[in-house]
Order: sequence, then structure tokens, then C-alpha cells
Amino acid sequence: MRASRWLLQGLLWASSTAVSHAHALPSYDEVRSAHHASDTLVLARDGEVLQRVRTDASVRRGPWVALADVSPALRTALVLSEDRLFWQHSGVDWRAVSAAAWANLWNTRTRGASTLTMQLAGLLDEDWRAGPGGRSLGQKLGQAVAAQRLERSWRKDQILEAYLNLVPLRGEIVGIDALARSLFGKAPHGLDAREAAIAAALVRGPNAAPGVVARRACTVLQDSTGAADCPGLELLTLGALQRRSWPASEGIAPHLARRLLREAGDATSTTLRSSLDAGLQRFAQQQLAQQLRELRGRNVQDGALVVLDNASGEVLAWVGSSGALSQAAEVDGVLALRQPGSTLKPFLYAQAIAQGRLTAASLLEDAPTHIPTPGGLYIPQNYDRRFKGWVSVRTALAASLNVPAVRTLVMVSPDAFARQLQALGLALPHPGEYYGASLALGSAEVSLLALTNAYRALANGGQAGPVRLQTGPRATPGRSVLDARAAFVVGDILADPLARAMTFGTDSVLATRGWAAVKTGTSKDMRDNWAVGWSERYTVGVWVGNAAGSAMWDVSGTSGAAPVWAAVMQQLHRGAASRAPTAPAGVLRSPVRFGDGLEAARTEWFLPGTAQPVFALAGSQGQGAPAPRILAPADGSIVALDPDIPPAHQRLWLRTQARQAHWRMDGKPLGRGSELAWLPWPGRHQVQLVDARGTVLDEVHVEVRGATVSNQK
Repeated sequence: MRASRWLLQGLLWASSTAVSHAHALPSYDEVRSAHHASDTLVLARDGEVLQRVRTDASVRRGPWVALADVSPALRTALVLSEDRLFWQHSGVDWRAVSAAAWANLWNTRTRGASTLTMQLAGLLDEDWRAGPGGRSLGQKLGQAVAAQRLERSWRKDQILEAYLNLVPLRGEIVGIDALARSLFGKAPHGLDAREAAIAAALVRGPNAAPGVVARRACTVLQDSTGAADCPGLELLTLGALQRRSWPASEGIAPHLARRLLREAGDATSTTLRSSLDAGLQRFAQQQLAQQLRELRGRNVQDGALVVLDNASGEVLAWVGSSGALSQAAEVDGVLALRQPGSTLKPFLYAQAIAQGRLTAASLLEDAPTHIPTPGGLYIPQNYDRRFKGWVSVRTALAASLNVPAVRTLVMVSPDAFARQLQALGLALPHPGEYYGASLALGSAEVSLLALTNAYRALANGGQAGPVRLQTGPRATPGRSVLDARAAFVVGDILADPLARAMTFGTDSVLATRGWAAVKTGTSKDMRDNWAVGWSERYTVGVWVGNAAGSAMWDVSGTSGAAPVWAAVMQQLHRGAASRAPTAPAGVLRSPVRFGDGLEAARTEWFLPGTAQPVFALAGSQGQGAPAPRILAPADGSIVALDPDIPPAHQRLWLRTQARQAHWRMDGKPLGRGSELAWLPWPGRHQVQLVDARGTVLDEVHVEVRGATVSNQK
């Protein structure tokens, strides 16, 4: 009697506890609002999904799926498997409860009495969830009471929909969306009858062995369709349970997504809207991949690209790698630090012009030079290993000549130039003296993003500002880091196809339909190739090379990154051609001519107080060039011969700027011309340059070492 009293008191307590908990059950809207996928969707500026990235490592859960977006086959299979009277009962299936009680009395097995509504109550309130030993009597009562309250406040379709989204499935998978994508590689609405049977079987035993799941699925399929190919279903089950086709990240902007998520920090939003243009992103990816396929035979497998809006700084395209073409696809080439080569030259010349040290018409000598450094002599060379003599700044920059750039750096000083680069957002880890003269040729490492944004400062008249990964109100005006007039002059030079013709020809890939300024660059040992430039509205930067740092083979300034740059710039202005910028106040345009016909007469842009009508060499009185001199080889050169290399490949070139040159070797006539190939012979030699009367104009001494080279063909 006393035991019965205790049992009754326990039931009353459990019932009252269940009622109080049931009152606290959330509404359907609250449950749906609280649902968070384990992935974050990064969107384009127009809302299109660019990238899906897993951000919750503890669970695999997809977005909330409406019941209408779940295949009818799965809805049918689940109800038949878990709760046949779901659409008729009011939360508790009393017939199933009676059957379960009778089975417990006689120690037999039945399907169980827990309805889908009761299971959902357990998912919504952890007090009703089964522990290691099953549910207690109080939990079962509470679950039943909660299920009835759910049925009174929720619609049946809402209950089924919530259950499908919240039910734990195999391993870390929760909800039907994650299950369908992980096991079958498709959305829930695409599940067929066999796949639906497997999914329903997993609800009963999420982590059961494949054979057990297959037998349950076969029963479900027979119940729902009346027939089942059980052996075939077993193979499908085994394959599905071994499959993991839902990668942690997929889309067309993986590197941008990672960067954006880092900036977002601990934000819990499952969507992030970026500034990217989805169509432009796809086009940029396609163009980069196409170019890299064409360069495969030249040991090039990686590339990166970024497009910035000049006015806002918004990133419109961010391609961090060549994807499947790369062995290092996870490396973000937009942020990786690499040597930029000649792409730093525009900033150097702009600084020299702003300081009044040079004008676009000033003459610089492109000839062999030896610059003493703490590590020895620094001897800059041009890309084609040839020297052009005296050239204007316009030609030197547009044709990307190295020696004039080094001479300009000497005027500005490496430390001052490094400070200028820092102001432009290029964070150099060392002061200018660390790099020395090589800084003019891009020996410091920078990222493609920072370099492209620095070029955007040139596009904006010397105004620098941060890049933006998300759309929003227009940023405040940037800070002035470079003279607007000097930036304009440099832009005019880089947009001049005739000025770059000396190196790139008159019909190179750099020529665009509208106005655009562009500069290419190649780093030491041909490890990196760049093309960066801007139009009226956009700045585009492209890098190609190898993430591992290996050298490319025979890739020039126009065959590497430049074709991609040109294609993207053309796509950006497919609707309207880019217009040339208006000259800022204070910039003057005046006619100029050059002494001795060094360059053709033209009109040139000048900063106030720097214009002059004639640019001639000192000491020529405007009549001609300086006294002829030997440009190569340098005095004191030592040449080492290799007997295994054919002689024709070891000839030493003698060069001078004089058009009518007479050469002597060890006092004997050798030949004529501004360039002459000489077959070296071991020993010490005197090379002389003489005029027509035999007067010595210049001489150098060279030493040839190594085995005797036979004069064989």
C-alpha cells in the first residue's frame, strides 16, 4: 500500500513537472529563427551566393529547409517508418502506447510508442531526451504532455518540417539538408524513393552499421512503394555511408571568403554580403585559367587577380589562385608577398617629378653602370640585355628600362623612396638602405592587393585609401600621399603606346580600346610576372608565377600576366570606353625637342616652373651626343670560358652609342659598328674605340679565363 502511494506521488510530481516544462516550449517561429547552419554563405553584391564556408566545426547542419522543399518520397518514408498515424493523432499515439506497454509486460519487441511530435519535443527540450539508460517514467510523461501542447500550438506541417531540420543523423550530421548533401550530393528535394528510405532508416539508428541501415531501408522502401531491390539498395547504402561529398568550402571566391570571415570576427550571421561582382569574378577566373593553360609549357601554374573600384575602393574581383591547375590552391596569391619587379618604377618617377628632380622630357642615360654597395658592385641590366643610350623619362618609364630607374633612385635616395612606398600602403619590412639601389627594380616584397591599391592611388590623383570587401556608404576622401600633378604625368606616360614601343612594340597586348595606364614587371630570375594598371573607373592587378617560387621559362612582360589584365579591362569597359583623365590645375603642356635628334619632337606635360623648349646633353651645345664611349664590356671585366659550350654561344658583345664605331683589339683592327660580337680568347686584352682617323676615344681592359676555345662551327 505504501509503495503504491509512493508511485502515485511520483506520477503526480512528474506530471506537474511536465506541465510546467511544456508551458516553456518555444513557438515554431522562435525555433526557426534560432536555427543556424554550420556554414556561412558569402554573397556577391547582388545577393548571389559566391562561396559556402563551414564555420562551425562541432556539427554539420544546413540551412532551414521548408517542408515543400523536401521530396515527397522522404516525407512518406519518414511517416511510415516513425509514426504511421502522425496525421491523425494529437501528439500521442495511444494505440502504440498500449502496444508498447503490453510488449514490456510480456518482454517482446515493438516499434515503440514515441511519435514524431514527441521526438520533436525531446529535441526542443533536453529534459525530455533519452539518457544512456533510456527515458525515465517522468521523462516519458513529460514528453507526452509536451507533444500534446505542441499539437495545440503548432500545425502538423510545421511539426514535420521542424523535425526534419532538427533530427540528429549520422555522425556530426544534423537535419535533412546536411544529410542529403553529405551522403547523396544533392538538395533534399531531389531525393528519390531509395535515398529517402535510407534517410528514414538513419533516423531510427543514426550510427548503425551499413548492413543494419540497409535492412531497415529495404523494409521502409517496401512499405512506401510495395517493392524493393534489397541487394541493390544495400550497395547504394554502403556507397552513401562511405561518401562525403559536401566539402567544407565550395564556390568561386574561397580566398575572399576567408578574408571576409576573418574581418567579421565572431559575428554569428550565416550570410555575409561582399562587394564582389559575381559575373566579373567568373570571367576573371576563366581568363586566368585559360592563360595559365597556355603557359603550362613554360613552367607556370599559379596566378592571382584583383579588381578595385577607383572611387570606393571596393573589391570587385578576387581570384586568389588558379584552383585545380595549382599544387598550392589554398595559397592566396592576392595576399602573398612577392617581389614586384618593375611595377614600383611609376612611384619612383612620380616622386622624382614631384620633387622637381626630373620632368617627363628629362634625359637619362641607359648605359652600363656600376654602383658600389656594401655587398659589392651592383650592375643593373635591362630585360633584353641591351642598352638604349640617352632616353627621356617618358621612354625610360614606358619602355621599362632599368638603368635609368636606378639612376633616378640615386637622385631620390632609397630611404626617401621607401618612405614613399610606405605612405602608399606598401608595408616594407626594412628601411630603404637595406634594399639599396635594387629597390628601384622591385627587390622588396609586396602583396598584389597592396600593389594594386597603390596604383589606385595614382588613378585617384595621389589620394590613398583602404580597400573594402563589403558594400556600404562611400568612404571618406583618402589621404594625399603623392602630388596629383606628378601622378597625372606618370599616368599619361603609362598610357602612351608610342613611348613603350621601344620594348613592347606598337601593337602589344597592352593597347586597350579606351584610355588605360599599365605597367608590367618581372622579378629576379623570372619568378614573378605582373601587370597592374588603371582606367577611368577601375584598377586591375594580375600576377602569374609559381607559389613554390620556382622560375618560369621564357615569360615576358606581355606574355605572362598582361593578356589577362587586358582581357579583364576590356570586359570592364565593354559597355563604354574609358576616358582619359583631365589634367589637374598647374600642369602645363608645352612643345619640346631634343638635341641631336635623340627623340622626336613632341608636346609634353610639365609641372610649374619645369618646362623648357629643348632638352640636350650637357656639353653638346644642343648639337649632338657626348663623346662616344664603350658601353660594354665594363672595364676590368673577367670572362670565364666553358669548353663544353659551343663558341657561338660564348661571344662577348662590344657596344657603344656611336653609330659609326671602329674597334681595336690589342692594337689591331677588329671591326665596325655600334655592336660587335667578339670570340673571346684566353688572356688579358685591351679593347679600344677609335674614330675614323684612329684617335682613341675610349678603352677598357678585360681578362678571359678558361680553356682554349676552338674556332669550330
